[in-house]
Amino acid sequence: MIAAMDVVGNPSSVHTEGRAAKMLVERARAQVAELVGCKTTQVIFTSSATEAAALAVAQKARHGGLFSALPTEHDCLGDWSEVALDPAQVGGGAIEGHHLRAVSAANSETGILGASGVVVGSTPHHSTVCDITQLAGKMPVIYGEVTPSYAILSAHKIGGPKGVGALINFTADDPVPMLRGGGQEMNRRSGTENTIGIAGFGAAAAAAGQDVAAGRWDEVAQLRNILEKTIAAATDQTIFVGKDRPRLPNTSCILTSGWKGETQVMQMDLAGFAISAGSACSSGKVKASKVLIAMGYSEAQASSAIRVSLGLETTKDDVLRFADAWIEKWTKHQMRVA
Repeated sequence: MIAAMDVVGNPSSVHTEGRAAKMLVERARAQVAELVGCKTTQVIFTSSATEAAALAVAQKARHGGLFSALPTEHDCLGDWSEVALDPAQVGGGAIEGHHLRAVSAANSETGILGASGVVVGSTPHHSTVCDITQLAGKMPVIYGEVTPSYAILSAHKIGGPKGVGALINFTADDPVPMLRGGGQEMNRRSGTENTIGIAGFGAAAAAAGQDVAAGRWDEVAQLRNILEKTIAAATDQTIFVGKDRPRLPNTSCILTSGWKGETQVMQMDLAGFAISAGSACSSGKVKASKVLIAMGYSEAQASSAIRVSLGLETTKDDVLRFADAWIEKWTKHQMRVA
């Protein structure tokens, strides 16, 4: 990204400076394509996964004219849903007729995998927008026999800069753009490309792919398990949501009834640890997790959950220090409410 700052050209320009910028963008496009297993031409750079989701949903007219999402989907997709679905409606025939629906490869709050790590594709009844934001760069992106219609991801979830995302278009037709005027991204998304951010996105994608191939996230999963076992040994009142299901290697959703999630966030922040209550995008909003409520937990329980995310730099000492600090805060909380 620092090197890209010296490339002053507009990637849409044909002069030497513009072509140099264009080379950076196209190299990043190839790096992202390699990470997610698609053709280079299928990568459309956006300002975020949220914008990518909106661009995908805007194509619903081509897929039956209706868009639906389960309440466990991230708000960038769930807020567009036109049909109130029950989590039990996961079958292809839950709604009659062909339409576009959201499918997460991994839930952003619990880390639970949508299909054991396999990115599910379209079904005879539905085309899909698959959210691979949480999974990409942590696990191999594997497609079923039928690929999704669209996939969305974000640079900052794989160690890249904030403010850059991508829509992966697996359909035969270019999406109808929401942003018009400049014709960038092969007329699929107007607006001058964020060359510096895109260069960082590509570099992060290349590095993330190497980390996955090297099995580095398997080590993170072991640390996550140590964290949960240490806390579980200190209290039997805590639930680790999704513990018995396939999950992302770095995510732990810790639910302790009667202890508000936002209170835990503040207390752990004072102890030197940054965690969240719910997804990071909604962590500033004090309300119960709609994901947990949709999973069958009560509103009180859903208000008492935190999300702890580990990274490749997290050490065993970090994990044990966090567990000790959390147990200390939990013990004090128990004394106050006794």
